[in-house]
Amino acid sequence: MVEQKKLEISDENFQRELFGEFDQNIKLIEDALSIHIVLREGNAVIIGEEEAIIKAEKLIDDLSRLVKKGESLNQQNVAYSLEMIKQGYGDEKRSSELLEDTIVIGAKGNPIKPKTFGQKEYIKSIENNDITFGIGPAGTGKTYLAVAMAVRAFKTEQINRIILTRPAVEAGESLGFLPGDLKEKIDPYLKPLYDAFFEIFGADRFNKYMEKGMIEVAPLAFMRGRTLDNAFIILDEAQNTTKEQMKMFLTRLGFGSKAVVTGDITQTDLPSSKKTGLVHAQQVLSDVKGIGFSILTEKDVVRHELVQRIIKAYEKFEIAEERKALKK
Repeated sequence: MVEQKKLEISDENFQRELFGEFDQNIKLIEDALSIHIVLREGNAVIIGEEEAIIKAEKLIDDLSRLVKKGESLNQQNVAYSLEMIKQGYGDEKRSSELLEDTIVIGAKGNPIKPKTFGQKEYIKSIENNDITFGIGPAGTGKTYLAVAMAVRAFKTEQINRIILTRPAVEAGESLGFLPGDLKEKIDPYLKPLYDAFFEIFGADRFNKYMEKGMIEVAPLAFMRGRTLDNAFIILDEAQNTTKEQMKMFLTRLGFGSKAVVTGDITQTDLPSSKKTGLVHAQQVLSDVKGIGFSILTEKDVVRHELVQRIIKAYEKFEIAEERKALKK
């Protein structure tokens, strides 16, 4: 039965944020909940089924909290709040709670925070474990949040250096044939890490710390034989490590250090004959105390919403292919 409910929205700023540019936010809400919302004399009039109206009320309350905390509404955070409401988390979990978890302040004064509850659990795992595996698809913030946590640990003097490493699979670990010095050879592989540091530290400060050796970048092959004390080590693109490389990296950890290993097991560049060290580590280390595994999903994607749909489409296709193979 179609009903209607009035909600007072006297704050003109929230009205603008709720509806969004060209009404894109309100259209997203209407389509997701199968309702219609109109603004009349400072009231949002919600028209639809009773259950949908209740969800819309919870959603608008959560979005209002976001705006009051200084957040601008966009399709990404509106869609995430919608997802939480649709899954029944409207009372015990609100997306506005995420704004209370500032990790560090960026170079431009912007607070760096988790944007989903999956990301929040990832941050907790890094805080509570000496080694954390952040596993998930592109756009879930695995690398960016690891960098933010490294910067926080550095600024609070929990560690005295940050080490960034990545397997240079495309170069077959044979970097000698590439032009330039070591930094120039490996820069293309570490650019995503650099981008995160530039945003959080600022380019000038980042380069200064690099010159002083407080931030070090190296291909994974150069980690062999080292013991890394009082450091925050990030191994990025870990799906491209072999089992031997992963074991070698994990056993580099020294006193007073933390390590974060990030990767997407659906995007390995290893030859098909080689099993990724990331999957192998999940199987071997899942019950080891002090090691945390944080699994992020398409719900934690904070890029364009189309990325979520792309990930879902690939997952659906791969599941269908696996079923076909089993029937043969």
